[in-house]
Amino acid sequence: MHQHTPPSPVKKGRELILDITTAAFEGKGLGKVDEYAVFVKNTAPGDRVRVRIIRKRKNYAEGVLLEILAPSPIRIPPRCRHAGVCGGCTWQHIPYEAELAHKSGHVADHFQRIGGFRDIRIDPVIGAPDPFHYRNKMEYTFGDRRWLTDDEVQSDKPISDRDFALGLHVPGRYDRILNLEECHLQEPVSFRILDSVRDYALTNRIPPYNSHKHEGFLRNLIIRNAVHTSDLMVNLVTSAEENGIMQPLTDHLLQTFPEITTVINTINDTRSPSSEGRYRNVLHGPGYIREHIGNYHFRIDPGTFFQTNTLQAKALYDVVLHSLDDSAFTAPDSAAEVKPAKEDKVLYDLYCGVGTLSLYLSGKASRVVGIEIHAGAVEKARENAAENKVDHAVFEQGDMKDIFNDALIERHGRPDVIITDPPRAGMHESVTEQIKKIAPGKIIYVSCNSATQARDAAMLADQYNVERIQPVDMFPRTYHIESIAVLSKKEGSTS
Repeated sequence: MHQHTPPSPVKKGRELILDITTAAFEGKGLGKVDEYAVFVKNTAPGDRVRVRIIRKRKNYAEGVLLEILAPSPIRIPPRCRHAGVCGGCTWQHIPYEAELAHKSGHVADHFQRIGGFRDIRIDPVIGAPDPFHYRNKMEYTFGDRRWLTDDEVQSDKPISDRDFALGLHVPGRYDRILNLEECHLQEPVSFRILDSVRDYALTNRIPPYNSHKHEGFLRNLIIRNAVHTSDLMVNLVTSAEENGIMQPLTDHLLQTFPEITTVINTINDTRSPSSEGRYRNVLHGPGYIREHIGNYHFRIDPGTFFQTNTLQAKALYDVVLHSLDDSAFTAPDSAAEVKPAKEDKVLYDLYCGVGTLSLYLSGKASRVVGIEIHAGAVEKARENAAENKVDHAVFEQGDMKDIFNDALIERHGRPDVIITDPPRAGMHESVTEQIKKIAPGKIIYVSCNSATQARDAAMLADQYNVERIQPVDMFPRTYHIESIAVLSKKEGSTS
């Protein structure tokens, strides 16, 4: 006899009153109707809201916020007028301390519910010194289809600039651009540059790019700043090389913002939405900026990946550094005097990117081996090692599940410690099995997705104890949270 499934208490299109009880992952508020979960963006725990159901699944539904009937005691006014529409921030409407508490709760939930861990030590989140102005890179998009606000839609007034926008994509609408009138994610000069470029383009009738028609000129504005050197890069991505347009615009920017140290024009004449382009022209300055993390310095080209939050990147790297077993590493920490360790200790950095963390830890080992799939990142990692005079760091290029094998271990030596920082999907099962086979004394797992991190840690649990979890908030006012899991080999466990 088949068990009858009770009908869902909500229907798509239905409006209902909902009490938000907690903050769910991805920054949505969670309320329940007869134990049936409903997720709603832009809500806070303690809100009573009126919502409309826009998506319905077997075990949950999603609603859109129509009205706040009774605001939560913790609700605060967002700093930015675009909060709730723009995809750049998620949690401007709650205090930063509450945001950190929710993020810590999400990490704990993942390790308990997905990983099956109990009584796990989760240290307090390392919060950012300032939850605003922390990004060192912002990528804005031009468009000829501006997203209209609710007030503009309801107004009968003509909208003169509806065919030009410079800002961020509206979440879920890659054909619509929210024309930013303020932004608090990067240093204030970033938005002033954006505003100046927009005014210049409108005044001089420089057309924005239309991705559907493959017409127009201006595609992206990318601004990168260095925290410790004050270098400032402006990179304009265009659909063609037009020096007659770009040189006057460059002169205007340099006259208005003398703090700009380099201006680049990236040409993307293809239909690809990528801001990488086919080639670049340097219009002013060296074509790159320089930055420091600790005693290590890095050259950042337009296409170079670099941690988006410089100050919090150092905080995260310091957690990893201090998590290394000092009894196993005897070389000095200082980049100014990197020497081989007295003992032959080997450190592997899986998914190493351009080698920033590899180099930051290089004073702790006699040999550092970084592995990365992207050839450009490996080339940059080697350049960074040479520039910092770290001659005992080597970098291998390839897909981790293919290259992280016995031949590589034989070539570079068995690691005493493995650092792993995989993409959001986590580690491939074959990588996890190879780690268990190698059985290093310690694993330090850095993750931007604690759900897959908890899953992978559970796969290692037969040989490793999770000593502690340290969340680090790299992206304040969003739902993203980095976490560092320190795993030590169990006594008597062998490869």
